[in-house]
This record gives sequence, structure tokens and C-alpha cells, in this order.
Amino acid sequence: MSAPPDPPPSDWWFQAFPLVPYEKSPPGEKQMLTLVAYDISDPKRLRRVAELCEDYGIRVQYSVFECHLDEDEFADFWLALLARIDESEDRLVAYKIDARCAKETQTAGTMVCSEKVVCYLV
Repeated sequence: MSAPPDPPPSDWWFQAFPLVPYEKSPPGEKQMLTLVAYDISDPKRLRRVAELCEDYGIRVQYSVFECHLDEDEFADFWLALLARIDESEDRLVAYKIDARCAKETQTAGTMVCSEKVVCYLV
């Protein structure tokens, strides 16, 4: 069975929310695709971590974000994340993926969008 064809360019939904978020703008020369995931036990900390992640990347699952960051951006992001968690109760993980491997990423199914997404229909 072959993969489904790419959606037509006129399909506004897939232009706004591509199946692979980095497909149209792969990581830059000094950037890496960084996959950040978390498991936060306290709702207040969870909200603070999620809001910070939304500033740095694209939500692809409820607690998983894809970020295009260079080393300095990642260092700042990571320190900010550490300041928001309780290391005895919460867990953070970041996987750095180079541009070659990022291009080979495969996805299936629908993408989870942040609750903060707003669509305007004219």
C-alpha cells in the first residue's frame, strides 16, 4: 500500500497545519529539529511548561513539541523548562535530530493542534 498523495495546494487546512510541520521549512544550517516531551504531575506546572513550549515549537501531541533551535536557543529553552518543573515529580526529555534524519521522519494519522489555534474564515 502506498502513501496517500499530498493534499492539493488549494486545501487551506493542510497549508495551515501540514502533516509534517517542518516539511516546508526544514531546520536551518545551525538548527536542529528538537523533539521535546514532558510528563508533569501538577496542573499549574503543566500549564506553565506547555505555554513555554508553545513559544519555542509546534505541538504535535498533547505533551510533545517539535522545535527548530540552534544550540544557544535550546540552552535558553532548556534552562527555562528546568525552572518550571519539580525534578522529583516531573520528567522532561529532549531528542536532537539532525536535518538529514528530520527529512526521513514518517508520520501517519492526524496531527493534534494546540487549543490556542484560531482559524478565521472570510
